[in-house]
Amino acid sequence: MNADWAGRTAVITGAASGFGLEASRIAARRGMNVVMADVQPDALELSAHEIEGLGAQVLALRVDVSKAAEVEALGERTKARFGAPHFVFNNAGVGSGGLIWEHSLKDWEWVIGVNLMGVAHGVRVFTPMMLAAAAADPAYRGHIVNTASMAGLVNMPNMGVYNVTKHGVVSLSETLFQDLALVTDQVQAHVLCPFFVATGIFKSERNRPADLSEAAAPTRSQMIAKAMGEKAVGSGKVTAAQVAQFVYDAMDEGRFYVFSHPHSLGAVEQRAQDVVSLRNPTDAFASRPEIGAQLREALRAKG
Repeated sequence: MNADWAGRTAVITGAASGFGLEASRIAARRGMNVVMADVQPDALELSAHEIEGLGAQVLALRVDVSKAAEVEALGERTKARFGAPHFVFNNAGVGSGGLIWEHSLKDWEWVIGVNLMGVAHGVRVFTPMMLAAAAADPAYRGHIVNTASMAGLVNMPNMGVYNVTKHGVVSLSETLFQDLALVTDQVQAHVLCPFFVATGIFKSERNRPADLSEAAAPTRSQMIAKAMGEKAVGSGKVTAAQVAQFVYDAMDEGRFYVFSHPHSLGAVEQRAQDVVSLRNPTDAFASRPEIGAQLREALRAKG
């Protein structure tokens, strides 16, 4: 698809940090207008100022993507300022771990609301707008990129609610790709499945709404998941800037799947083999038994 981005418009959620901020920087360098949405107003203000300094026209809006009305308002403000966007990056997300039966109702509502419904809201708001633009202009080209995770293709233990939402995003994105292909050649879907990359994903609790916060202390499994996640992310060698560039490369090449760590696809192949062979899921730590042993010991420890 056409890779000439100058003068076109990007809508990016989770734009104040991580992949969203890096994608905003690339958009600005490519001469795009940038609509930046994030739930953190102070960080968003600073980030928007930086992107404006790169020469981009910026519309910065505080948005909680779990709220349908706020994403709808984002769409209306975008259309009024810049018209239909050409790149929609449904990227906002939160991290949460722990044994799956220990997630509270509020945990489920919070993580599903942001990670899955946030993407669903972005798709239902912006896709019709982009299809209308395509119908009106044969030269129009659009891309919708949804941030999932490798956790959307495999199921690591002690990450239950996060796995569920990211599998949902992969399914939503694959369906969107197929559905778009039925009706247009001008708008394409993509799914981003990063592995361990240094972002603020495991500090998500700081943005958890008060009405979905828990008074009870986190469980042992939840504390272990957070500590292990922060360690894994912190040790990652691939940067958020590199991942953002991978996203633009995939759009330029018309490629649906975007991976930060292609070597990790062996785990996806293993899972597929388990399914088609009708065998029980392979031990998630088969290649790193010492990690599995540490996790089991920590979860089974008394006191």
